Amino acid sequence: MGLRFRKSFKIAPGVRVNVGKKSAGVSFGGRGMRYSINTSGRRTASVGIPGTGISYVATSSGKSRKPKSNAYINRQALQKQQREIEKLQQLERAKHEVAMYENQVELLTSIHKEADEPIDWQQIKNTPAPFEEGSKGPIELAAIQKYETYKPSFIERIFKSLYEKKMKRLEREMDHAVEEDRKSMETWRDLHLVAEKILKGDIDTYFQVIQEMDPLGDITDFGGGFEFYTDDPSYINVDFDVHSESMVPKKEKKLTKTGKLSERELSKTRYYELQQDYVCSCVLRIASDMFALLPVKYVYVHAYEEILSTVTGHVERVCILSIRIDRDTLSTLNLDNIDCSDSLANFEYNMNFKKTKGFYSVEKMLV
Repeated sequence: MGLRFRKSFKIAPGVRVNVGKKSAGVSFGGRGMRYSINTSGRRTASVGIPGTGISYVATSSGKSRKPKSNAYINRQALQKQQREIEKLQQLERAKHEVAMYENQVELLTSIHKEADEPIDWQQIKNTPAPFEEGSKGPIELAAIQKYETYKPSFIERIFKSLYEKKMKRLEREMDHAVEEDRKSMETWRDLHLVAEKILKGDIDTYFQVIQEMDPLGDITDFGGGFEFYTDDPSYINVDFDVHSESMVPKKEKKLTKTGKLSERELSKTRYYELQQDYVCSCVLRIASDMFALLPVKYVYVHAYEEILSTVTGHVERVCILSIRIDRDTLSTLNLDNIDCSDSLANFEYNMNFKKTKGFYSVEKMLV
C-alpha cells in the first residue's frame, strides 16, 4: 500500500497548519466544529457533538456556484455584455483621440491650401448696371406683367372677394419688386465705386474691403491679432500672432495592437518641425488671401510669438519670421504639393530656427 505523508503544526490556539505531499492547508476551531482551507481550493466544514459519534461534514471545491434561477443567469449575461460595451466605448474613444490628433497635425501643415478665390475687380468695374437709370427694373417689369395677365379662376369669378384679395396681393408684389430693383441698383453702384477705387490704388478702400470681407476670418482658430497697414498701394503689411502653445500638440497619440490609446511626448525635433510648418503655412495663407483680395504686388508678413527671453528672463512678444512674398513667384507654386517650410526658399525672409530649439527673435524686414 502507498504511504501518505502529512504533518500538522499548531501555530495558535485552535489554529493548525497541515502540510501534505501535494498540498497544504489551515484549519480553525476545536472539538465539535472545525473549518479547513486547502491550497487545492477545497474547503471542509465539520460539526459534531462530542461523545455521541454524531457529526456532519460539508466539502466544497472552491469553484463558483452555478446559478439556478433565470434572473441570475440573465444578470451574468448582462454584466458580460456591459463589460463588452465599455470595452467598445473605450476603443471608440481611443480611435477618436487618435483621429483628432492626426487631423490637428494635418491641419497645421495645410492651412495654406484653403486660400480664397481671387476677386476680379476689373470685371466688377466693367459689369453693366442691372437696368438703365430712370427706367423700370427687371423684377418690377416681371411683377407688372404677372399683374396684368392674371386670369381669375372659376372660384374667383364666383366669389369676387377672393379675386380682389388676389389682385391686392399682386399689387403688393409690384411694390416689393420696385424695392428689390432699387437695392440691386444700389449694390451695383457700391461695388462699381469700390472697384474703381481699388484699381486706382486707394489705400482707405483697401482697409474698407479687408474689414468688410474679413478674408482671414476662418483662420482665427489658428492665430489671431491680425494688423494690416501700408502707405503704398503696391504692397501691404500684415502682423500675425502665432499660437504655438495651444495649436501644436505636445504628445503623439496612437492605437496599440490591442486597441488601447498610447500617448507619448513628441521629440523636440518633431515638435519644432510641426511648429515651423504651422507658422510657414499660416504665412503663405495670409499672402494668398491678400493677393486674392487686393491688386498689390507684395505682401509683407510678420509673425509674432510670445517666447522666453534669455536676456531679461521674461516672456516677450517678438518677431520670429518676417517675409516678403511677391505675387508672381507665389502664383508659380503648387500649394497642394509643397512643403510649406521648404517653400520659403523662394522668397526673401528673416528667420532664425533651430531644429531642437525652435524659433528665435529676428529683425522685422523693412519695406
